[in-house]
Amino acid sequence: MLPISTQIVQQRIDSLKDQDLYIHLELTTGAYAAHFDSSKHPASTFITNTRIRYSLGSISGQGPYRVGLKMEHGWIYSEGLTHYEESDDRRLLLAGHDSQGKLVVSLQLSPEPF
Repeated sequence: MLPISTQIVQQRIDSLKDQDLYIHLELTTGAYAAHFDSSKHPASTFITNTRIRYSLGSISGQGPYRVGLKMEHGWIYSEGLTHYEESDDRRLLLAGHDSQGKLVVSLQLSPEPF
C-alpha cells in the first residue's frame, strides 16, 4: 500500500459512483487485544459484502484523510485513512494505520463481493 494521494483516490471514487458496489468497512481500536492493555477502550465496527450505490463521494483532510459517500438515503463516512492500494483499478482499497503500522480502519469498494 502507498500513502494516500488525494488526487488519485478522488479519481477512483468518481469512477465508481452510480454503480452497484460491495462495501467492506472495518474499524478497530484494539478490541481484539484489549486484554493486553486494559487502558485501551475496545471498540470495533465491521460490515462486509453489503451492496451500496453512491451519487457523490469525496476525500478530504490533510492526512489522515476522510472519505464520505452520499447515498440515496444517507451517508457512509470513514475517517483516519492513510494508505491506498494502487495495483487494483477495479476496486478502491483504503486503509488507515496507526503510528506503529497497525490497521485501524479499512474502507473497500468493489463491483464483486469480498
